[in-house]
Amino acid sequence: MNLKHILTASSIAVIVAGPALAENVLRWTSQGDALTLDPHSQNESPTIAMNGQLYESLVTRDADLNLHPELAESWSVDADGWTFNLRKGVKFHDGADFTAEDVAFSFERARHEASDYKEQIKSITEVKVIDAHTIILVTDGPNPILPNQLTSLYIMDKGWAEANDVIAPQNFKAQEENFAVRNANGTGPFTLVSRAPDEKTVMARNANWWGNGKFPGNVDRIEYRPITNAATRVAALLSGEVDFVLDPPLQDLKRIEATDGLSVKTAAQIRTIFFGMDQSVEKLRSSNAETNPFKDIRVREAFNLAIDRQAIKRVVMEDLAFPTSMITSPGVLGNTPENDPAVTHDVAKAKTLLAEAGYPDGFTVQLDCPNNRYNNDEKICQAAVSMLAKVGVTVNLDALPKSQHFPKIQKRETDFYMLGWGVPTLDSHYVFAYLLDAAGSWNAAGYNNARVNELTAAMATEIDLDKRTAMINEAWTLVQADMPYVPIHHQVLAWGLASTVDIPIAADDAFRPRYAVMQ
Repeated sequence: MNLKHILTASSIAVIVAGPALAENVLRWTSQGDALTLDPHSQNESPTIAMNGQLYESLVTRDADLNLHPELAESWSVDADGWTFNLRKGVKFHDGADFTAEDVAFSFERARHEASDYKEQIKSITEVKVIDAHTIILVTDGPNPILPNQLTSLYIMDKGWAEANDVIAPQNFKAQEENFAVRNANGTGPFTLVSRAPDEKTVMARNANWWGNGKFPGNVDRIEYRPITNAATRVAALLSGEVDFVLDPPLQDLKRIEATDGLSVKTAAQIRTIFFGMDQSVEKLRSSNAETNPFKDIRVREAFNLAIDRQAIKRVVMEDLAFPTSMITSPGVLGNTPENDPAVTHDVAKAKTLLAEAGYPDGFTVQLDCPNNRYNNDEKICQAAVSMLAKVGVTVNLDALPKSQHFPKIQKRETDFYMLGWGVPTLDSHYVFAYLLDAAGSWNAAGYNNARVNELTAAMATEIDLDKRTAMINEAWTLVQADMPYVPIHHQVLAWGLASTVDIPIAADDAFRPRYAVMQ
């Protein structure tokens, strides 16, 4: 056994980064930590972003979301599949060589039932290792968007995984713990020095990274500390305790901008916030209704009409939101004005629809909501509770940290819930595969439309752009008519930074330290 495969994160950092003291230390915070360091366990944006500092994918995106080579230098497609020519001379943090065997292992690991990435690579039927630096990804039919689906599919060291008994990914929803949850051995620009979940994570620049000198970033050390309390996060930035806040409270942005030495960056995010309603069970777990109200489209429409999205934008979001009727945002193929029309707020009609559905006096239901994931997430839920009360629905709010909230959705243990969804592929198929296909792993709404299922499968292999776009539009038309979700808004990002730090803001809300410049 190669002893370097069983080194801890801290010892790897000493070997790779050496004993020299860091010159540029970037201290940053956000409201919620990454859920895990296991790169194939959780498909959650803050988790993907943190793991992307340690691990790398074949293909990546820059801050403008353009595709770029990462561990693959080039790729092409023909009748045999997608051929990827891998970067030579790349080392994992412990010094092991990066080869095609690591790619094949990582794709097989990501296909595991416990992986949250299996939908993204569902079309891949085989990974052919041609030589140490060439692979062919064979797909079940042509896949026109495969490179777009690989930007967060990180590559692990096969030997390290075997030595540390992490051949399979962490089963997050079962609260499993494995070595990869708190340790990492990637090829990325930073190595893991220490990891204390929900407390502090420290990384050091990888002196042997293949990309050194190719990117403008000059950060030597990263110190991340999650701060759940909004006021405390702002105070940390104002006092100079941190250099960067990923999610400053929206109500404090003007205060931050007015402070010497600080600045605010904003951008429209490729993320939609919405509520899900479980239509699959016969009786809701948390309701006094004898049968499941959400099975009736009139109830689902009533919920959509009861939510005053403009009021949420104005009062809760400080105008930093775009109200929507669609669960995917502008910038994604499939979002068009026709597919995303304005939603009317109509309390009277909502009451009429509930009465027609057999609920003239409403019913009770629990709303499950995160309180440390999205901009003002709990406040949005509180506003929805009040709005639904006006149409006779009594909503009991249960707001929890995201580490407890997301397993409820993944295990299908929630009747009514908040979720936000980004689209890293910039293609609607990603939304259909996870949220709208009957087999989607995040489809806790239990939505099942046979034609939508058929279109989801068909668009995955259609290479004619016009035909594929027509499929996407047809699928969205069906979804909009069925109303399986209550879309609220497309989120707007706001970052707070010290003037000594320049970090390009990206529409996917990912912190990319390879582009971070400190003065």
